[in-house]
Formats: sequence, structure tokens, C-alpha cells
Amino acid sequence: MDKKTVSLVLGSGGARGLAHIGVIRCLVDQGYEIKYIAGTSVGALIGGIYAAGKLDEYEHWVRELDRTDVVRLLDLSFSRGALFKGEKIIDVLKKLVGNCNIEDLPLGFTAVATDLNTEREIWLNQGPLFDAIRASIAVPMVFEPVKSDKRLLVDGGLVNPVPIAPTLNDKSDKTIVVDLNAPAEGIQLQENEMEKEKDFHSEYRKKLVCFIQDLFSSDDDTQEDVSGFYDLLMRSMDAMQTTIANFRVAAYKPDVVIKIPRDVCDFFEFYKASELIEFGYKRTKESLDKIRQ
Repeated sequence: MDKKTVSLVLGSGGARGLAHIGVIRCLVDQGYEIKYIAGTSVGALIGGIYAAGKLDEYEHWVRELDRTDVVRLLDLSFSRGALFKGEKIIDVLKKLVGNCNIEDLPLGFTAVATDLNTEREIWLNQGPLFDAIRASIAVPMVFEPVKSDKRLLVDGGLVNPVPIAPTLNDKSDKTIVVDLNAPAEGIQLQENEMEKEKDFHSEYRKKLVCFIQDLFSSDDDTQEDVSGFYDLLMRSMDAMQTTIANFRVAAYKPDVVIKIPRDVCDFFEFYKASELIEFGYKRTKESLDKIRQ
């Protein structure tokens, strides 16, 4: 029996995007063949790595990350436009995955970025893979934007957190969307994971707070005030992307929408890879079971 083919849309949402790995694993286990991937931000990162045939290597690496590793991957920027350069993580991934041109990948792939100069989404479907990924993950005020010709590129999630349109010309049997900004479900971590989270925040937020204070204030703002600024920024991004994603899904009506609640983890909690991958697998299995009923 021939496998059912899938056009897969991988949404934006920081560390929640590690659930994309579980989604892909479940689809393959369930007998689907992924023929095309369109991704925004972390969706472009995971989708591009899968399209390059290196998801096993990436998954092994990301599962081994601890809280200190995550902090070390964040290269502080000395510009006033962003907290981090974003180059260190890309260099690490290039060594892990290797680089190639998108047009040479064995399946169709599009990364979505936002051009701030034209205020439009940009589809990146040719040229070096990691150049496209780097532009797509350039979250404003978090990672430095990418200058390309006359374009100033940032995270595609600003205008299209679930890029369904690039898949419309693909002749797959189903279009499956992974929405990382689904409504909160009050998910509670196990006690030992909560303790890890507290330790991580004390170290990670201290670094963020010191840097943000240098950028945005000349007085003695408290840690709580600046941490509140960071939380407000991320929550504002989530709210905006949730609204846009809902409109996009309603307009294009994909066959399946896999919903990952926005409270499953915080933006930078990549050290929770194993839990997130398993969560993505479980949610995908549940969604597929529903369409079979």
C-alpha cells in the first residue's frame, strides 16, 4: 500500500518548537511520507534540518542540552537592536548538520521571514539552507536581524506564524499544521522539573537582566522590573501570533491542526527537549486518531 503524503507546516514559538520533532517522528511511524515542509522561525529550523536528512543527529544533540549549555549558545550582542547575535547557534548547527542549498534538498522546503522594509513575508526557498534559517529565527529584540540586499529580515512569525500558503501548490494527500500558540491548558511540570526550572531561571535571567539593564536603563531598575519586561515581550509575541495563526488556519482550512499549548514551556527552555519531543509525538497521535474515527 502506498504511503499517504503530507505537506507539513511547522509554526513558530521558541522552545515549544522542539515538539515538531515528535510530530515528525509520529507521522513517519504512522506511515506518512512528508513531501513538503514550510516553516517559520523554529519551525524553519526543525523543518530544514529534517529536509537535510539530519534530524537524528540534531535530536541526539538537543536531548543532551542542559541549562548551562543553553546559556552558552546565546552570544550577547553589543548593538542596541537585539539581545543576542544569533551566530553562535547557527555555527554550531552548521557543524552538526552541514550546510547545503535548499534547491538540492530531497523534499520541498520554504522558510518564512519578515522583511521590515516592505512589511511583507518573504519565502526563502533557494540558496544556503542556514542563511534562510538564520533569517527566519531572527526574533525582534532577541536575535539581530539579517541584512540581505535591500531587505532587513526578521522572524517570519511576525506576519505568518503558520505558513500554509507555500504548500498550496504541492500535491500531497494532506496538509498538516502544527500550531505552537494554541490556548493555554494549565499544564503542570513534575516537581523535579520545576526545581530545574527555578535553578535555570536564577542563572539565565540574571544574565538577561544585566544585559537589558545596560541597554535600556541608566538608573537602578530591579531584577523583577526587567524580568517583567522580558516576560511581557514574549507574551506579547505569543498573543499576536495566536491571533494571526487563527486567521490563517480559518482561511486555508488544512486537513489537520496539531495544537501545542503556549504554556507548555517558556521561550528559551530548550533544555526540556525530551519532554517536548514526547509531548509533540503524543499530540500528533491523538490528532491522527481523531481523523480516523
